[in-house]
Order: sequence, then C-alpha cells, then structure tokens
Amino acid sequence: MTVTLPGLPDADEQYLEWGNDVVRLAVAHGPDAAPRLVALWHTSEARPDLAGLRRSALPVLEVAVLGDGRTGTAGKRHVDGAAAQRLRLTGHRELRDGNVSRLELDVAEDGTGLRATVAYEAADGIPVVRSRARVTAVREAVLDHATTSALGGLGHGARWENDLGVWQAANPWSGEFRWHRATLAERGLVDVGMVRYGQIGSKNRVALTSTGAWSTSEHLAQGIVEDTRTGRMVAWQAETNGAWHAELGDRYGDVYLLVTGPTAAEHQWAGRVGPGTSFDTVPVGLAVVPGHPHGRTATLGALGAALTADRRRQRRAHPDHDRLPVVYNDFLNGLMSDPTTDRVLPLVEAAADLGAECYVIDAGWYDDEFGGWWDSVGAWQPSTNRFPGGGLGTVIDRIRDLGMQPGLWLEPEVVGERSPVARTLPPEAFFQRDGHRVTEWGRHQLDLRHPAARAHLDGVVDRLVEDFGLAYLKLDYNVDIGPGTDAGTGQPVGNGLLEHGRAMLSWVAAVMDRHPGLVVEGCAAGGSRTDAAGGAVFPIQSLTDQQDFRLMPPVAAAAPLAIAPEQAGVWASVDGAMTAEEIAFSLVTALLSRVHLAGRIDTLDAGQREIVRQALAAHRDVRRATARSVPVWPLGLPGWRDPWIVQGARDDADLYLAVWRRPAVGGGQTEEALRVPLPGLSAAGGVEVLFPTWGSQAAAVVDGGTAVEVKLPAPLSARLLRLQVTDR
Repeated sequence: MTVTLPGLPDADEQYLEWGNDVVRLAVAHGPDAAPRLVALWHTSEARPDLAGLRRSALPVLEVAVLGDGRTGTAGKRHVDGAAAQRLRLTGHRELRDGNVSRLELDVAEDGTGLRATVAYEAADGIPVVRSRARVTAVREAVLDHATTSALGGLGHGARWENDLGVWQAANPWSGEFRWHRATLAERGLVDVGMVRYGQIGSKNRVALTSTGAWSTSEHLAQGIVEDTRTGRMVAWQAETNGAWHAELGDRYGDVYLLVTGPTAAEHQWAGRVGPGTSFDTVPVGLAVVPGHPHGRTATLGALGAALTADRRRQRRAHPDHDRLPVVYNDFLNGLMSDPTTDRVLPLVEAAADLGAECYVIDAGWYDDEFGGWWDSVGAWQPSTNRFPGGGLGTVIDRIRDLGMQPGLWLEPEVVGERSPVARTLPPEAFFQRDGHRVTEWGRHQLDLRHPAARAHLDGVVDRLVEDFGLAYLKLDYNVDIGPGTDAGTGQPVGNGLLEHGRAMLSWVAAVMDRHPGLVVEGCAAGGSRTDAAGGAVFPIQSLTDQQDFRLMPPVAAAAPLAIAPEQAGVWASVDGAMTAEEIAFSLVTALLSRVHLAGRIDTLDAGQREIVRQALAAHRDVRRATARSVPVWPLGLPGWRDPWIVQGARDDADLYLAVWRRPAVGGGQTEEALRVPLPGLSAAGGVEVLFPTWGSQAAAVVDGGTAVEVKLPAPLSARLLRLQVTDR
C-alpha cells in the first residue's frame, strides 16, 4: 500500500510511503525537487525521522550525463549528478503479482531529456527491496553512471566514523567467502568538519569495485553496513555477472550507500540512451534487519534468512532444487583434467558403489593431445585417443548402466587460439578491442550477443546432450577477459562486457528450456562468478577450487550468506590415504550443501567406503530440510584460520549443526571441547549425531538449552548434529 504523507513545513513536498508487512520505504517528491529515497526500514523498528533524513537523501535514480556531470561537489563519488537533481516525479503505480508488491515511479527531466521508470519490488514476509530502472531520453544522451541504489541516512544521529561497521568479503581463488569487518574510520572515511562551513562533506569514499568478466574474483558482489549502536544491518548485493561498483561516503553529516553496475570512470562504460534506445540498470537488492536482542550472530542469521528467502523466490524454477542428487566429479584430487577409459571406469564403479547419483567427467575428454587442450578448445568433439574401443559413449553408457546420470564439463565462452573454431567463426563473434581480437592465456572470448557465437554453442550443447543422453553440464570459465569488447564498432568496451554477460545467462536459460531437466552447473575458476545474477539462473554453482580438505570448512560455512545451500556445490574429497576422522571431516563439509564427491575414491578400502556410504545416507536424510533451511552461524562468520568452525541450518524446529575442529595456528593443540551458543534459540531435548556414527557421544545440550557442548577427539575431526529448537 502506498501512503502519501504531509510534506515538510518549509517545502512543497509530499512523502510517498510503500512496502510490505516487514519492509517500508519513503520517497519525498514535489514540483521543485527530485524524488528522493529518504528512508528504508524494517517494520519492527521505530518509524524513521523522515524530516531529519530529508537533507542527506539522494534521488531515486542517481545518474550523471556526459557533458552535464555533477553539481555541488567534485571527486570520484557517483552521487550529486546534475541530471538526477533535475528529475521530477511524473507518475507512479502500485502493482501486485502473487505475493510480490511492486512500485513504479515515472521520472523525467528537461535538461537532457532523460526519462525513466524506477521499479521497486518486495515479497511478503521478506525484508528485501530489489530495484532497477529503465532509462531513455527524448534526445540522445550518454550516461556516465546510473543506479536506483543510493540510500542515505545510514549514519543519522551517530558518530558514524566509529559507529558504523562495514562488512565485505574477500573472495580470492580457493579462499572464497572471507568476511571481515572494519569501521568507516578504519577504512579511511572520517568527518573532516567541512559541513559546518557549508560544504557537502569530505568528497572521500570507501569504495569496492570489480572490473572484468569475473564478477567475484576479488570480492563478493555484496556487503553489509552495521549500526553498532542498535545492531541494525543493511545488506546490499549487485545482481550482475560482470563489472560493478559500491561506495560509502559522507554527505551533509550523514552516510550514504551506493551500489551500481559499470560506470564510465571505473569500467570504460557509457550508457547510450535516446529515442528508441534504453538502458536497464543493474538490479540491486537491499535487505534490512533490526539488531537482534541476542546479539550480532543472531542478527547475521536473520540477515542470512532474508537474503536466502529472496534468492529462492527470484531464481528460475528447476527440478534440481527438489532432487538434489549427489554428484561425483572426477577433477579435484582425481583425474585433474586427464581422463581416459582406463582411468575413468574404476572411478565410475567406485562412485556407483558409494551411492553417487550423477557422475561428471570433467575437463580433458576432448583432448587428443594428452595435455595440449588448453589453447585448442572450442570444437568440443570427444577425443578418440583417450577413449579407444567404443569411444566416450561406451564410458557414458557404463555410467548409466550403473544407475547414475552422466555429465560433462564444458567451457563454452572460450575458444583456444589453436582451435579451428577460431578461424571458422566470423571475427564479430569474438571479443575485440581496437581492431585486435582479445586473447588471454592462449584463448579468445566468444561474444554471445552475436548469432554465430550463440548458434555454435547451441549446436555443441544439443549434439552432446542428444549423442550422450547427458543429464548434467558443468559450465566453467577460467580466464578473465578484461574490461570488455568494442565489437569492432568502437562501442565502449564496458557496454560489450555487460551485454555479453546478460546474453550468456539468457543463453544458459534457453539451453535448459530446450532440454527440460538438464542440470547446468555454473563455475568460474572456483567461485569467481558467485553472484546473484548467476544464482537466479544456474540451479547449482561451484564454490571453489580448494583442494585441501582441511581448508574447505571456512569456505563452505560462510557460503550461505551468498548463495542458497541447495545451490552450493561443495567439494568433499576423499582417498585411501586418509584416516577415518579425516574422511569424516571432509564429508561433513558438504553435508549441509550439495555434495560434490571428489578424489581417488577407487583407492578406498572396505571400511573407508562404508564411512562414505554413511555420510551420503545422512545427506539424503537431510537434503530436503537443507533446501528449506536458513543459515545460522553460532560462532559468527568463520575466519580463515579459526580452529573451531560451526555452520548451522535451521528448518523450522530442526537445527542442523556442522562442527569442525582444526589444528591451532602454528600447529598447537586446540581444546577438545567447545561450547556452541544458540543465539536466540533454545534447545528442547538432546542432540542427535547424524554422522559419523562412531561420534554418538560427542554432543550434549547444556546451559539450560542455550548451548551445545561438542567434544571432538582430534584436531581434524567433525560431526553433523541435529537438535530441536524454539525461539527464545
């Protein structure tokens, strides 16, 4: 419901309020002022001081136009665009689709003739607002940046340089989801006092920018702003598989957050709009949760629950979300891109014996050169040298005969410079800059906006699915191709990257439409494209390439803040050289997500195989609950070297806990017992150890039901627990 509220006493403005049962926003608008997003709040919070927040509020479309720039400020910040200040509200609509409410604001300005529709949407019961805009103009204009996510007032009434905490997640290859927190002052943003002299603020900012085709290769495309006075958290996510930018800055004694897609300054992008030409901004999600009375870890849980619920309601429907099969992939610590009939078949037999439901042959199945495939990929024809006596089809038939579904690895966006495809496709089908085809590490990049590139990949996928009866495709992407492509026409390269990324996801969705039931896994050098845009399309995503099972727990435990657990493919690598506790440790890491079994499983002895079977049986018992669950972090988000890590998944009254004990930093001993608090929860009854079965005496409810004590026998041991809980 929209509510028009009285205006400010000294201005001819009105407030338009909109939202659902848990989240609200207010937009100030009037004949002489740009419509501004004044506040975003959770309905359990006190109503915000709209009049006090008005001065620092920013327009609902923060946009700057080439030749027009900004007004009232200078520097590197992406606020105070002159065109944005001239926008006026010309109309609005409130729409309803099922349980989703939508608010559309029509805005226009006369200086450059910009016109836009700004859309906000929120689903009932979920405190997340998603926004985007379609921008056009009555005459041609070029945008320097444009976003619907410019939220002020985050530091209202606070000593914000120390009272606001900024959370971000480093996301390097094989060390993904590494969250850390710092104050604005620690990040370099302080109150320099210039507002008292009539200035807007410091002109400084805390910035986080991703360039190139790997959207999350350095940082996750999300973050959190925490008000330490109240515990309130506002989380953001940029919903793109390409370039993005986020910044926090001070303005009129307060703090704003801005999240956007590519910009002119950071990404060589230019948004060309005009009659018949429009630009859709990168969608941005904002979640807001009040501080939980039981502290930060409980607040993080509420935030994770909100983001998880919103991701589930946005994503493309797929039967894999219900089936959740166990996948064995022969890459990690297994064949490492070197499959042959003799090497694959023993793993196929072992995977079936252990209870895997899908077998994926990873990279190398097309390589007739036994190691030279990196710069020759592109045709995706099965190797004859690697699979004599019947070819790849015979191996895949054996996978199917043993009751598993077959899958193959593919890296569709790249073409090796030695591949014949590099010469047969037209030049326009590839990324190019300044008259040169872009090459990175011996590979070219297909431009999936071009019909020849798309037709080539459609032919490849259709042939492989039909020839081999594939049920699974793992799509990888192992080069970052840089800022983009000018398509040989001189267009800004950032435009080419954004449009290609959108075309790639459209192509993936069309593949699954054409082959109903086909599971397509997203992967990019581990977790280098773990973004919300991909999560809305791929039914399952690979999280990492980490090969050391001892380093996997912090990756798996923190991942649910970025991706729903039933879409998170987590490696569980095992082999015959591991002890029973080490095998259990590795398997527990994947049991609350999607199991990607890996390693030389053909070397396991009978006792070790039984451990794996028990783990997969436990996973099958809990996977439907995991797919309904919301994340819980009783110890907070894990640190990379933490000796104890706990990941929780709550499914109504059932709480599942994965608990890992690791060696202390420097090799010292850790205590064999850990008291795990249950923030905001109370346990009823005892604790059930689901896996491993020899750990049945490892845990007990203590402290009147507010904690669980876990005892683990060795520095590399882990348990999966289940207990009944209620809210405190």
